[in-house]
Amino acid sequence: MNATLVAVVLSLFSAVAYAAAAVAQERLASRSPGAGPLRLLGSGAWWASVALNGGAALLHVVALAYGPLTVVQPLGALTLVAAVPMGARMAGRRVRAAEWRGTAFTLLGLAAILVTASGPAPRDVLSVPEALAVAGATTALIGLLSRPGARPGLRHATASGLASGVASALTQTVTVAATDRSGPLLGVRVIVVALLVAAFAAAGLLLSQTAYRGGLGAPLAVVTLANPVAAAVIGLALLGERLQGGAAGVLPALAGAGLAGWGVVVLSRAAPDAVPADGQEAHPVAAVLALEPETASPEPALLPRPTTGPGHLTPL
Repeated sequence: MNATLVAVVLSLFSAVAYAAAAVAQERLASRSPGAGPLRLLGSGAWWASVALNGGAALLHVVALAYGPLTVVQPLGALTLVAAVPMGARMAGRRVRAAEWRGTAFTLLGLAAILVTASGPAPRDVLSVPEALAVAGATTALIGLLSRPGARPGLRHATASGLASGVASALTQTVTVAATDRSGPLLGVRVIVVALLVAAFAAAGLLLSQTAYRGGLGAPLAVVTLANPVAAAVIGLALLGERLQGGAAGVLPALAGAGLAGWGVVVLSRAAPDAVPADGQEAHPVAAVLALEPETASPEPALLPRPTTGPGHLTPL
């Protein structure tokens, strides 16, 4: 079987597992918005999401052994595509028409990317200095994005996507170097890079859990976009990966990326708002009153009571 086809199939299963984990994390975050990392350790639901993430990561690792980053990472966008119907089913609702449109745009864009990005199985790996330089630059970016400020959910989602994308790039170095029979199985490079992979994978998981406190759609969309961007930059700049067709293949790849990105945006806009912490859906009238306090009617207690005659009050 073609190595690229194996990578695609494994990536599809990995995306479904990641989607299930994201839905589980979002539901846990919406029910316990103030839960810290230590409190999560005592939650069986959180450990279930960790197990799903672990299984998805294992499939992802094997996929990276067969296909280049420019093929495997864009398929991570299917996580959002799978999470939409999963989240809708868990919420007891139907998938909206806009969500189906976003799914179609994403799939068409991915198809264009795969046509131009398909290449041989990866052979190049990062050196220890290159891996440390990538880790240092990524850590600095994550630190900037994690500072207190406005819109923490989207910033933490971006940081999570960067951490996950870099972890994938480093994972490919580990898998290729470990299976290279010309060197030791557990050389210095494999050990050092494996430790970096564990650190960035854990950081991506915790950052995504924080980002999902504001809902699933927009944060997951940002994670889905930031992840392949980070990995593709490393693959093209440091691992010698190239697009099919040379310079002529850049335009279809960019068009596919733009179409897939628009599909992700449509999906994130079509996703319903986050469920409140008590697990109950917000009432539409309550949402209107919360968003437009100026036009809301005065509270009944402040209204004068109607009368049936002089000096007689009718209770409300």
